[in-house]
Amino acid sequence: MPRWALVIPVVAAALLAAALVVPIGPLLSLACFAGLMASVIAAVHHAEVVAHRVGEPFGTLVLALAITVIEVALIVSVMRSGGGETAELARDTLFSAIMIICNGLLGFCVLLGGLRHHEQSFRIEGANAALAALIALSTLSLVLPGFTASSPGGTYTPGQLAFAAVASLAIYGVFVFVQTMRHRDYFLPPPGAGEDTHLPAPSKGRALASFGLLLIALVAVIGLAKVLSPGIERAIGAIGAPRSVIGIAIALLVLLPETWAAIRAALVDRLQTSVNLALGSALASIGLTIPAVALASLWLKIPLVLGLDAKDIVLLVLTYFVASITLVSGRTNIMVGAVHLVVFAAFLFLALVP
Repeated sequence: MPRWALVIPVVAAALLAAALVVPIGPLLSLACFAGLMASVIAAVHHAEVVAHRVGEPFGTLVLALAITVIEVALIVSVMRSGGGETAELARDTLFSAIMIICNGLLGFCVLLGGLRHHEQSFRIEGANAALAALIALSTLSLVLPGFTASSPGGTYTPGQLAFAAVASLAIYGVFVFVQTMRHRDYFLPPPGAGEDTHLPAPSKGRALASFGLLLIALVAVIGLAKVLSPGIERAIGAIGAPRSVIGIAIALLVLLPETWAAIRAALVDRLQTSVNLALGSALASIGLTIPAVALASLWLKIPLVLGLDAKDIVLLVLTYFVASITLVSGRTNIMVGAVHLVVFAAFLFLALVP
């Protein structure tokens, strides 16, 4: 194991511990930011070691689940501390995650991979199954609350919220079963896709060590992101940006490890891994976050607004329409990547200038 891969998670965890007990000044903030960036690189390294040991699609599932579980803990903890002021945080974070993954992440992977390898291929069966599940999850969780009559203001009644939570878990559970057992071959690279499968797999001990260090690095990433979030909120307030930008900032920080891993995979002609990471992360983000925030809302009596406004619904529909065209043939080029990135730029611009 490279020495830096062992040292970085430990140092980042130490920085997190220091930030929790010492008042944060400019120097410590700078160190925490550097630790966060370094932890992202270390997390990707260890995730790749684990993925190489267990094989696809289990490897990408490990990274997606690990990050999503910690993301849920971050959102729920902020909701508990913020009360009514954070009623829309879960919605903003989830919507931002979908836009970042389906437009930014997928667009960069397709564009950069296309620039280096001209055309890349992936299995359309797995991509279409994941996209269908993602459309259903986001519609039930983020669109439908704005159109129900029992509860106003983009909210669900307790019964409706419980149903949405169960439906989210059911859809995600079936997807994981299909991905890992019934139709695992749908998520494996097609023949001749350029996937690098000839390297020897790491030993069991090395994989276990990397798995433990991966968890430490991810905890450091999310913890340091939370430590730095008050400064981010102050900066957002200083420039007069809408509060929804806070959700974008949280989603960007949380998704850094997956984004870096997916782009690296695309650059070495492993687009199937990139697609698995992108769509799997989006599904895990909604499928696990909605039940968690629903339980927190019902148990702790925290207000929860899930319904998107008209502008965001239009962006969501546009995103899924473009993604369905991108994923229909199993082959990509720089054109579709550029389209995704333009939609992502529109999302960022309209978040600042609604």
